[in-house]
Amino acid sequence: MPLVSGAVSVTRCDVVQRPSPDFESQAFRAIAPGSEVRESLGFVPFEPGAEYQIGTERYAFRVRLDRLRPDPTAVKERVRELLRVEREQAGVPMVGARRVRELRALAEEELLQDARPQSTILEGVLDGRLVYLGTAADTHLGRIVQLLRKAGVLVDFKTPWNDLGQEQAESDFLEVRAAHQSVHGCTFLERLFGDDEIAFEPSDGYAKLQTRTARVVLSGGVLPELQRYVDEGALVLAVKLLTATSSYRLDALSFRLSGLRLERPQPGHWSERLDERLDAISAVFEQLDRKYAQLLRARRRPQARAAVPAAAGAGAEERADNVVPFER
Repeated sequence: MPLVSGAVSVTRCDVVQRPSPDFESQAFRAIAPGSEVRESLGFVPFEPGAEYQIGTERYAFRVRLDRLRPDPTAVKERVRELLRVEREQAGVPMVGARRVRELRALAEEELLQDARPQSTILEGVLDGRLVYLGTAADTHLGRIVQLLRKAGVLVDFKTPWNDLGQEQAESDFLEVRAAHQSVHGCTFLERLFGDDEIAFEPSDGYAKLQTRTARVVLSGGVLPELQRYVDEGALVLAVKLLTATSSYRLDALSFRLSGLRLERPQPGHWSERLDERLDAISAVFEQLDRKYAQLLRARRRPQARAAVPAAAGAGAEERADNVVPFER
């Protein structure tokens, strides 16, 4: 997704090791016609002919992924035609499963001869000790991280609980599958109720929750139902948030942003617009990091139980100690 215009999705990474990055060593190579290569992944400059380095300790890049795939509808129709011919030639009413698979592979190979690659372009910025990637999708992030590693940039996903050295929190009904994920983020969202800086979208809202038995998605005026589910012990996995300058969805487990809406950058050179947007994105993350640390400090105080919003009731106060604490 683009970083310089429109709504963006953003993932932050800490730079663990970075000699001089060598993006050219992992440059994108187009798939040649007639080649047996079905996929190509690599770096391209942010703009054609531009340098990767755009400032002191700052590099802008794009990752291009080309995939050569036949149209699935065309494959299905071609397989049906091949099966008809197979039945007529063999004089049988049905074709075995193994032969069907062979015919499907044949159909795909035929259609690939005329197929054109489908391209995905993702943007990123290496800014000092941080990397901002213009996606929140795990399917892309893992490959980009590996590509950066090959270019000499070793990164790790950045989260406030890792920055503050917190031990991993656990839930008895939600499985955390990745090392950088944590239910600390779910508790953070729960404790944002009633905050005076970061608010839950009241009318055009969105929330994803995990109860003991189901995954629940809410949209629209979500606050009453969201509060009810939280009071009953559900974990908030993602929610749409509002601030004085922006709106976005926050993925609690990974601390990633999606649908981030910012003011349009001023007209100018693309690198100037990128700098302006990057400053705004950084400010959003800094506000979240600061709020996370603030709520964590409040949790550690003896009187933290009194800080639970009164609207949540006694059940929420009890859950603050028994479900997903910030700190064990």
